[in-house]
Amino acid sequence: MSGVVKRAFKYRFYPTDAQAEELTRTFGCVRKVYNLALRARTEAWDERRERIGYDATSAMLTAWKQTDELAFLNEVSSVPLQQSLRHLQAAFSGFFAKRARYPRFKSRKKSHASAEYTRSAFRWRNGVLTLAKMPEPLDVRWSRPLPAEAMPSTVTVSRDSAGRWFVSLLCDDSSVGPLPLLDSAVGIDIGLDHLLVLSTGEKFANPRHERRDRSAQAKAQRSLCRKQKGSANRAKARIRVGRVCARIADRRTDHLHKITTRLVRENQTLVIEDLSVSNMIGNRSLARSISDAGWRQFRQMLEYKAAWYGRTVIVIDRWFPSSKLCSACGALAAEMPLNVRTWTCSCGAVHDRDVNAARNILAAGLAVTACGADVRPQRCTPGGRSATKQEIPQREPRESLVDVGEVNPAPP
Repeated sequence: MSGVVKRAFKYRFYPTDAQAEELTRTFGCVRKVYNLALRARTEAWDERRERIGYDATSAMLTAWKQTDELAFLNEVSSVPLQQSLRHLQAAFSGFFAKRARYPRFKSRKKSHASAEYTRSAFRWRNGVLTLAKMPEPLDVRWSRPLPAEAMPSTVTVSRDSAGRWFVSLLCDDSSVGPLPLLDSAVGIDIGLDHLLVLSTGEKFANPRHERRDRSAQAKAQRSLCRKQKGSANRAKARIRVGRVCARIADRRTDHLHKITTRLVRENQTLVIEDLSVSNMIGNRSLARSISDAGWRQFRQMLEYKAAWYGRTVIVIDRWFPSSKLCSACGALAAEMPLNVRTWTCSCGAVHDRDVNAARNILAAGLAVTACGADVRPQRCTPGGRSATKQEIPQREPRESLVDVGEVNPAPP
């Protein structure tokens, strides 16, 4: 990977009452400007088939501030408002490139409350952070040091559903770079009974973070439903629900960070399957367990860490019959129900279903690196290149919705 890596360092902070009020007002103005610009761009296309870009919406923002109805936009820093227009432009760029769906309006209750400040709207001096429109610096808990001589390029302030305040500083981190080359490669099979099974035979247990707090979450949700809408007690109950959900998400993220960091440090090549998580959670019996496992989050972490440290991630096609294929002789079994966890091939090899799948995934990925293969790979390398996708000569019927490695999933 060339160049210096930009990393976001996230810290918790505790605002004063005046700072919390100012930031809450800023969040509302950011959301208002985003929605106004989205509506203007949508109406321009629907009525006149006219595409409006960032420059036009920026001029609109200047006009909005001069009206009596939207004069309150002048009370907050102008930088987060301009940044919201840039974020909308990025959302439209993703939509036109068919990477995302059409941008949606931000809800006061459901959208993520955040505001982004560029260098002209904050002061960073000797580890003290002060935002525009605020005379006092933020009380940040520096849980880990920033890179040496770091100068943040942007600062993002946010508040989660549990009422916690966070500040994220985007900095250049020269300490991140390619690790020493290794000759090790590993295939990774993702499941539910075990979160990960490696081609080496090692298995990572699935902590099931959501199941541990399911009763507490249900109790908090029932309490929320009993509160009158719009009341102060309902707002407090919503915070209690958010705290339970945040505790689950924090544990899951911490666990996945530890696993992905270890895998990237210990292996030069990592091979995984291209699972369609959004389609699989349509299965009502498995949706909760799949969402709790965090498969999509695992892949995202693995890919960006591999890019940081000079590793290679190969993603093989989701239709590859990894579980039904004998890793010893290559024979393909006709049937492989989910309740079959071990099976014996006609060649006499006895297979653990998940370990066998991981070995086949590794073999398919190594075939890609050697001479190309018929698994239609997506190769993610530090340089950002993608390998050529090759069509499969003959696809085998899919084993099931997904080989989740769970015989009796828990009811939702």
